[in-house]
Amino acid sequence: MASARPRPSAPPVPSPNAPVVPPVARDNPTAERPFKMRRLLTVAIDPGHGGEDPGAIGAAGSREKDVVLQIAHRLRAKIDAQPNMRAMMTRDADFFVPLNVRVQKARRVQADLFVSIHADAFLSPEARGASVFALSERGASSTAARWLANKENAADLIGGANMGNKDAQVARVLLDLSTTAQINDSLQVGKAVLGEIGGINKLHKGSVEQAGFAVLKAPDIPSILIETAFISNPEEERKLNDNAHQEQLANAILKGIRSYFARNPPLSKNPSV
Repeated sequence: MASARPRPSAPPVPSPNAPVVPPVARDNPTAERPFKMRRLLTVAIDPGHGGEDPGAIGAAGSREKDVVLQIAHRLRAKIDAQPNMRAMMTRDADFFVPLNVRVQKARRVQADLFVSIHADAFLSPEARGASVFALSERGASSTAARWLANKENAADLIGGANMGNKDAQVARVLLDLSTTAQINDSLQVGKAVLGEIGGINKLHKGSVEQAGFAVLKAPDIPSILIETAFISNPEEERKLNDNAHQEQLANAILKGIRSYFARNPPLSKNPSV
């Protein structure tokens, strides 16, 4: 087999037996390129769960849906404060939104990026660290990623959304339309955001993982899902409820987004759409 052309050096893939990666600086994430866009950027922020779906629940009773909504509001305020960016939230209060509707809302405003915010949970309270996920066309990058995607995709069952043949066909069409370019863009922005989060928090995995998250299947929008921490870990649950830490998370996500768009300016939008 012919050897592929050399690739730039990449951070080593962590061993499954050592899931927690301490905070590290990756590619000097604080050094941003000049950020001058020719048009307004729209970022769709998607706080996970909501309404009758509480998401994961911490040992102290914290609900994922509440924590991620707080972080999302902070991120929206920071994005809206940028002169060339605006944010749209798929939900801005405690109500349920089906997964496919979340994607539809982002496409309706022609979002340049889709960011879904969650808090992870596991049976063991020792599990810890943040993760970032992108869509995979060919299965999950790990067993844990597949399990998490299945868990998040089950949210529509809790909300009573119609999961009949029509929705299954739509989901299949969306998956078929998900292009390699979209996934590559998602991996790039995911890497930028993960690098920034790694500067303020431990990472569960040191690289962007991939799985078939239904909420990431917009075929024309780079999309990432952020697991900010393990709410099932008592220490991380406390941090997720801390105002200062929420601010740090929102800042890290914003810096990752800015870094990505500084390197990958979006194309002009089609005015006829």
